[in-house]
Amino acid sequence: MYASREDIGYGFGDDSKAGSRPIKPNPNVDGGWAWMIVLSSFLVHILIMGSQMALGILNMEWLEEFNQSRGLTAWVSSLSMGITLIVGPFIGLFISTCGCRRTAVVGGVLNALGWILSAHASGVRYLFLTFGVTAGVGSGMVYLPAVVMVGQYFQKRRALAQGLSTTGTGFGAFLMTALLKYLCTEFGWRNAMFIQGAVSLNLCVCGALMRPLSPRDVASEKYVGRSNSEDNRAKALSQSAETVKPNGVLSEGLEKKEEATNEEGLDSVQRVETGGKSRSGGSMYGLRVLKTVSQLTVTVRRGFAVWYSSYFGAASLFTNRVFVAFIIWALFAYSSFVIPFIHLPEIVKQYDLSSENNVFPLTSIIAIVHIFGKVILGIISDLPCISTWNVFLTANFTLVTCILTLPLMQTYVSLAVACALIGFSSGYFSLMPVVTEDLVGTKHLANAYGIIICANGISALLGPPFAGWIYDITQKYDFSFYICGLLYAVGITFLLIQPCIQKKQPREKSTEEAQV
Repeated sequence: MYASREDIGYGFGDDSKAGSRPIKPNPNVDGGWAWMIVLSSFLVHILIMGSQMALGILNMEWLEEFNQSRGLTAWVSSLSMGITLIVGPFIGLFISTCGCRRTAVVGGVLNALGWILSAHASGVRYLFLTFGVTAGVGSGMVYLPAVVMVGQYFQKRRALAQGLSTTGTGFGAFLMTALLKYLCTEFGWRNAMFIQGAVSLNLCVCGALMRPLSPRDVASEKYVGRSNSEDNRAKALSQSAETVKPNGVLSEGLEKKEEATNEEGLDSVQRVETGGKSRSGGSMYGLRVLKTVSQLTVTVRRGFAVWYSSYFGAASLFTNRVFVAFIIWALFAYSSFVIPFIHLPEIVKQYDLSSENNVFPLTSIIAIVHIFGKVILGIISDLPCISTWNVFLTANFTLVTCILTLPLMQTYVSLAVACALIGFSSGYFSLMPVVTEDLVGTKHLANAYGIIICANGISALLGPPFAGWIYDITQKYDFSFYICGLLYAVGITFLLIQPCIQKKQPREKSTEEAQV
């Protein structure tokens, strides 16, 4: 659903320095195996984001099975969605230490385990741990490597590659909704979750396809990117590389010093191992264990340095008032997109529209139109005469209007039109990296985008339970959409007010200077 952190200048792993002379481009960069990476990321979006958008089917089954309040039951879906995004910065530590492939494979196993254990749930609180936390963390461990690897393998066609891979969210929501509905009807929700867990094991295959680029390949990619790039962002990155790397790594001098210290430690272990060849086998085994532990410690320390400097060196961002307003907007925005996916199936049941919805589910309409919305809004915002900020705000206004008017729609046709507009306007997700870059600049883009993703995760975590809690009080979903829509409108208001304040301040300053 989101663009990669690599796409916005963030990299996990060790970067090799390109030499002064040209390096032959690697055929797997912008071609070859790179398209297998796109396929892998596309399938990850289908299996993870698509499955999460289809959880409204299971939410109805859980309500009937456990007979709990809607607010409490909605926590199961929201935990899975929210944790997938919130754990992103922390999953970065695993990627920096173990690499994308291993992280994704482990995440695939954890996600499948969460689905399978949930099939034996005895209550809603059991699902909190198995599906919400276990499957949610597993989803985050696969989702982030999927978007990072696309950025690593593409230089010239990065935007195209990211666009193709993220369309898996829309396709997945459509396919998984139909699949889960069929499985629940034929086999019951418990067997459906067990089967879905088996299907989720394909995430391990997707992770295995994430073959890392060698240091020479990364250096080649960086050199080709610098020689062919003509935009200001590449120039800014190359200028800042003297002191701080684009991915937030510490300065080269400190890194070299750390590497020298680590190499001295490993050399000492190797000398001890060489001198002790005549010793017993037990001593040699102990030395090998010590060497392995030393190497692991070096890798963990280096990965932690990358992770820490990337995410905790961004305190200056909060002095930007517009960026703070953007965070407030993000805390309310994503829930307005998630809530219809969770609660629409039950709304359809209350309006006695199940027969029409079975032919073509409303959530599938949102998913399909969402694909076209991301593409069309991206094309419109690229036009020279169109402001990306204005397209972004217009899409937000359209989405909040649909959320506020959705309770007034009580026929299938009117609900279908509203859902189509929700799907199209929510295509503004593809514009979020661009808008973030306009707010904070290229230098702080990676950290800022990570913060926005976490804010969206919090929104997805709290939105559906809040809507269910409002229903438990009022026995209507109307007020749930009204209140969430109004909070969303407040977030949009912050986006409108802060730019006006910042534009006004320079004019006031210039007036004072003129008086002096």
